[in-house]
Amino acid sequence: MRDQWVRSGEIELAVRVRGAEGRPTVVLVHGYPDTGAMWDEVAGRLGERFRVVVYDVRGAGASGVPADPLDYRLDALMGDLEAVLDGVGADEPVHLVGHDWGSVQGWEAVIGNRLRGRVASFTSISGPDRRHMARWAREAVRSGPRGVAEVLGQARRSVYMPVLMTPWAGEVAARVLAAGFGRVMRLREGAEPRSGHPAGTLPADARHGLGLYRANMGRGRDGGDGGAGTLDDGRTDVPVQLIVPVKDRYGSQPLLLSARGPVERLYVRRAPAGHWVARSHPDLVARWIGEFVEHVEGGPETPAIAHARAAGLPGKDFGGDLVVVTGAGSGIGRATAHAFAAAGARVVAADIDEGAAERTVEEIQAADGEAHVYGVDVADAEAMERFAGYVRETFGVPDVVVNNAGIAIAGSLLETSEEEWNRIRSINLDGMYRGSRLFGRQMVERGEGGHIVNLSSMVAYMPSADMPAYGATKAAVLQMTESLRLDLDRYGIGVSAVCPGVVDTPIVGRTRFVGLPSGAETELRERIGRASERRGYSPERVAGAILRAVRQNRPVVLVTAEARFGRALSRVSPTANRALARMGRRAGDRIRTGLERPEG
Repeated sequence: MRDQWVRSGEIELAVRVRGAEGRPTVVLVHGYPDTGAMWDEVAGRLGERFRVVVYDVRGAGASGVPADPLDYRLDALMGDLEAVLDGVGADEPVHLVGHDWGSVQGWEAVIGNRLRGRVASFTSISGPDRRHMARWAREAVRSGPRGVAEVLGQARRSVYMPVLMTPWAGEVAARVLAAGFGRVMRLREGAEPRSGHPAGTLPADARHGLGLYRANMGRGRDGGDGGAGTLDDGRTDVPVQLIVPVKDRYGSQPLLLSARGPVERLYVRRAPAGHWVARSHPDLVARWIGEFVEHVEGGPETPAIAHARAAGLPGKDFGGDLVVVTGAGSGIGRATAHAFAAAGARVVAADIDEGAAERTVEEIQAADGEAHVYGVDVADAEAMERFAGYVRETFGVPDVVVNNAGIAIAGSLLETSEEEWNRIRSINLDGMYRGSRLFGRQMVERGEGGHIVNLSSMVAYMPSADMPAYGATKAAVLQMTESLRLDLDRYGIGVSAVCPGVVDTPIVGRTRFVGLPSGAETELRERIGRASERRGYSPERVAGAILRAVRQNRPVVLVTAEARFGRALSRVSPTANRALARMGRRAGDRIRTGLERPEG
């Protein structure tokens, strides 16, 4: 490792180079209010395989400070980057990596003409391009309420920017930032490290770095275009890898993914981390950078790279993801398998009825999706162990697991036999426990996050005299899911409980009604089936809610109006909730009495 100085106009830039000559060069550019020291852990790991260049940008760390506090325009920063490449003898195209404002600089380098031909690849972390950002905001607002909400959500995350751009207020904010960073981190035990600084430079770095915002934000093309000929639509022929920290407080996923579309060769990785992912997960970031660089240098497309490429396709929110769905042969499971496949996922459709799962797979394949079948009884512990092992060995660790398989039993608890109780518990609760535990362990070991969805029901919080066994299992699933979410959050793994109301699915036709003669049971099943059909809430709508739950990492999703009403009533007035349940019991009693009464 060696230190050197590179002059860019009036500025002396502090540069550090490590690794052997003759290897591909990786250049790491930091953001605000960091210095090049934030890359120390990542650079150390990459230095074993590549020549790594790190430098303090102007106004940060040991580098010089421009006389003009606004001399931080992007064209000046491009001049600095060009000077660094020349100063370290980068004769071959380099692999550029940028974080935060360093990523903004990287976009200028690969979109503009000034450094054309000098960048072989670009890895962007938490720093979108200004053209992509503007395009995303326009299209999101035009798309409707959901898009407007996304833009407003990002505006809320960016509320600090106008403060930093305002004279006096920005300086006060910079002082508070410098004073509070270390103290807050010490108080938050186990929190991720936020940034790297040589001793004593943070106050000055925070103050000088205000020029990045003031010289570039809101200035349109006046902020610098990296050289004449920048394309307004943000297109580039340089392969780009996006590392998207899913817990980033400053950039939402829709914003950080705004390069989808304009960038032809885009690869997307989602990291289970916050904004300073390079400090909190250096092994993961270094591995992803290394894999990408080796692929661009001519290495084969590994399964991980293929996954990242598929994730970069526009309109495919789950492109390349591996999704496991149990109970996928019919109803909500079948609809969910279809929805994930349509969003670009590779689906493993599992069901105790392997023939039904095979039909789901054939339907997905006929629609040009990718799906694979597996027959498994979720109530069989050994079979589930084999299933989890098969998925890992054959396809890899799942990115999403939807534990959907379930059955229904109705009737008084007094009429529910031990056999019936064990059966519903072993499928509805034990099956979801096994799916969560087995695949959750795989996700933790992989260290790249993931998501688990468990199907509960509105009867989890709405008591019913007619469905005590079913309600007990679904209430247990809800509580288990909420607890598991707290446990797995530290690993960047999301967990969601989905609680549907009355949905038109085949489960009604298979419901066992205990304590009734067979003829009455058949009649009651048919009546409830007709009522579900009249309700008209399709499994496809539930599947859509499941995909949104994963995208937004929602803890509990209430599907249908009655599910939302019941949840609110159970919280606001448990007494009224029980009174409603008693009304349901009396209505059920009248129906059963009518069915049991002999004709005539």
